[in-house]
Amino acid sequence: MDDGPEAAIPQPGSADAAGRRQVILLTGLSGAGMSTALKGLEDLGHEAVDNLPLALVPGLVAEGDGRGRPLAVVIDCRTRDFAADAFLRQVDRLGARPDLDVRLVFVTADTEVLQRRFTETRRRHPLALDRPIADGIQAELALLAPVAERADLVIDTSLLNLHELKRMIAGHFALDRQPGLLVSVVSFSFRRGLPREADLVFDVRFLDNPYWDLGLRAFSGLDRPVQDFVAADPDFEGFMSSLKGLIGPLLPRYNREGKSYLTVAIGCTGGRHRSVFVAERVAQWLRDDGYRVGLAHRDLAHQA
Repeated sequence: MDDGPEAAIPQPGSADAAGRRQVILLTGLSGAGMSTALKGLEDLGHEAVDNLPLALVPGLVAEGDGRGRPLAVVIDCRTRDFAADAFLRQVDRLGARPDLDVRLVFVTADTEVLQRRFTETRRRHPLALDRPIADGIQAELALLAPVAERADLVIDTSLLNLHELKRMIAGHFALDRQPGLLVSVVSFSFRRGLPREADLVFDVRFLDNPYWDLGLRAFSGLDRPVQDFVAADPDFEGFMSSLKGLIGPLLPRYNREGKSYLTVAIGCTGGRHRSVFVAERVAQWLRDDGYRVGLAHRDLAHQA
């Protein structure tokens, strides 16, 4: 039996999964980006409902929207009857139904990032209306800890912008995507932190750095002079061969286990030269091998 990328199991949103209605239960920390994630799902074609009381979930699921659309619902601490144990019981009840494909998605971010977002928008935290923002964040972390542990997908938005969050949502839940594994290749700068969504991370800082060549500094890994410089490193081709030998056998296994979205992150110091070129090469190799590939250069827009 062929074990390549085409040997896919049914995935949510694919024709093979059309017999079960997709229900995405979206929760997480206030300020982490649940509204943006829900908007992304709505843009993909999901029926989107925000801040739904737990007691109304079964009725909403049973009722449907008359158009057969998948359902995405945000249920969080703003809901007056919210409790982690009650929420998880609801997840279990829905998950036991053979006609539903239920996914629990948890959106989170670092405490410092959440504090900054609340401060910048001058919003009050829903669990700390008359107390410091930090108190509300800590209370919510404690409240939602059991839910986070049960999540099918955790999305950390600490280093994501709105576009990147929506891209990630589309990678997991696009309704028109083909079955099988979608590989997202991301270049990044170690100075700006690891991509939290990364499944596999590779460090290419050992390669000769074009930054120190004043004639190349202003270029990026998308430009031929930088590409030629990096490719001329005596260890470059050996590294690429080893990288392919490592990743290649893993992808069919991820695919067979039902993983629908895999992020491969390639990092260098500034996220502008070496990592960009290597990410481009990795993405092209995966496309040539028959995989569906997304490519993003997270820190390319930042100054070198």
